[in-house]
Amino acid sequence: MFAPFGFAGQEFLLGQGRALYWPAERALLVADLHLEKASWFAQRGQMLPPYDSRDTLERLADAVRQTGARRVITLGDNFHDDAGALRLDAHCTGMLEALTRSLDWVWITGNHDEQLPRGFGGAILPELELGGIILRHEARPGETAPELSGHYHPKLRVNVRNRHIARPCAVRGRSGSGAERMILPAFGTLTGGMDAAAPEIRAALSPARAIEALMPARGQIARFPLWQAAA
Repeated sequence: MFAPFGFAGQEFLLGQGRALYWPAERALLVADLHLEKASWFAQRGQMLPPYDSRDTLERLADAVRQTGARRVITLGDNFHDDAGALRLDAHCTGMLEALTRSLDWVWITGNHDEQLPRGFGGAILPELELGGIILRHEARPGETAPELSGHYHPKLRVNVRNRHIARPCAVRGRSGSGAERMILPAFGTLTGGMDAAAPEIRAALSPARAIEALMPARGQIARFPLWQAAA
């Protein structure tokens, strides 16, 4: 389920599956797929279930079907490492090739996959400006233009009835002039998370005057204030 909200003067929809849909551009945005993360750990002796890439790609295909997206833009760290594409099994390779053939696909590179292979189709870019919004992997401190990014894998951590709960979320910052920037949750299946209120995220969104976490809930966006500059 996707929930609507306004950002940088346009309507977006944030999904419970951690994808962001931009109706005006018919674009689905996802950050930090980290494909083949399990196989990377397996090479180093830490055995994890080898199904993370398949689950991530199946959820991505579902999000495309739900939204009717005609374009997919990834926001970096698409593979967990530069050799990750070589470790994809035949099923996942076929899924990815089918997706990139049927959609207008843009790979934005991240710090984990700066040498992204070109065999899967789609354009490979370090960043992209679309509709007046900058799309990049890592938020640039001091940026004054609207910006969408990933990298930090934000999670909202709350206590509910004496239970500690952590859920992926988006984090939006607003500057004193009203300019908005947002960090998307990690989409990949085996991605961990950083506390949405962490000082690293606050620094990345500077010069924000207010920062909040956004989560879809029952078709609406729940907002959780994280930080407010002193008056």
